[in-house]
Amino acid sequence: MYTDFQSYLQTTLKEIEEAGLYKNERVIVSPQRAAIKVSTGKDVLNFCANNYLGLSDNQELIDAAKKALDERGFGMSSVRFICGTQDLHKELEQKIAEFFGTEDTILYAACFDANGGVFEPLFTEEDAIISDALNHASIIDGVRLCKAKRYRYSNANMEELEECLKQAQAQRYRVIVTDGVFSMDGNVCPLDKIHALAEKYNAMVMVDESHSAGVVGQTGRGTTELHNLRGKIEIITGTLGKAFGGAIGGFTTGKKEIIAMLRQRSRPYLFSNSIPPMVAAAGCAMFDMMARTNELQDKLHANTDYFVAQMKAAGFDIKPTQSAICAVMLYDAKLSQQMAEKLLDEGIYVVGFYYPVVPKDQARIRVQISAGHEREHLDKAIAAFTKIGKELGVIK
Repeated sequence: MYTDFQSYLQTTLKEIEEAGLYKNERVIVSPQRAAIKVSTGKDVLNFCANNYLGLSDNQELIDAAKKALDERGFGMSSVRFICGTQDLHKELEQKIAEFFGTEDTILYAACFDANGGVFEPLFTEEDAIISDALNHASIIDGVRLCKAKRYRYSNANMEELEECLKQAQAQRYRVIVTDGVFSMDGNVCPLDKIHALAEKYNAMVMVDESHSAGVVGQTGRGTTELHNLRGKIEIITGTLGKAFGGAIGGFTTGKKEIIAMLRQRSRPYLFSNSIPPMVAAAGCAMFDMMARTNELQDKLHANTDYFVAQMKAAGFDIKPTQSAICAVMLYDAKLSQQMAEKLLDEGIYVVGFYYPVVPKDQARIRVQISAGHEREHLDKAIAAFTKIGKELGVIK
């Protein structure tokens, strides 16, 4: 059997490569930070990590992880409800709830698991899930695991959302699901308008803050802070793997009864090991840092404003953004790869995104700004983009 299947795989992989859609992985041989070293020995500036606050190699978090490694061991070797819960896990859950102004929190191995495990325990075929068309793949997969009636509205289109809500009055319970920041475009969801429609049509709201937590809002508390809805959203999911240290771990935070039900019935929680103690300890240290100072968020916002303004001035087609994501639109898949390779030669590490990660003919380079970047890093990247952009005819 495998001989035939192997032939099919080889043909399909060749087609992917010939279409310019094959993904290759570059190897980093240094800590994750603004300036990194790749396996070729080249030193480059990293502009494609989710390391929004520059905390992936933060010494305070490293020290907290080392201390926990010595005092609490390497791993838990268990799921939470058997013998996989340490005080560090409970402390981290409390700090997450305090950060977002919610009632309780449940930890997962990743936000993919949080989104995959949130719908099926809460909703049945009697209910409705109304989802933004550009929601993350983890939300899409989570919805697929649930028998609820599915509705979908175009990205941030409130007229379509309202129409979905009208149709969903036929169902028992309704939940609107949206990313806080849509990761390929960088736009922030109109959570204030979504919440208003939810109140009008008796629905709940779930928002995935993975790319917005630590980034959006004056103090980085996400879209609920930006839209003055702190504590008013029923379900928030997010990750520790981006702005919050960049390691591993996801969470769902929100109304206490929802979290309690997830502890009882959410399969990724019930059947996956607890996050390692050192990750929980570093997470606790990170939230303590967030409570002490807003320095990193302020720097991130200043860096992003500067980079976007300079790239637009150079003539690049930039998607509107309120986040730390700057989508440089190129539209052609092969061009996005070619430009990314030439930028690497200039010492700028970025990646081209193309179908199926983004729609066909919507290829781009997604630049991600960090508080770890200094002004000279930004200027070098802008100069490299301008040079290669002119060389490839992207700008004049």
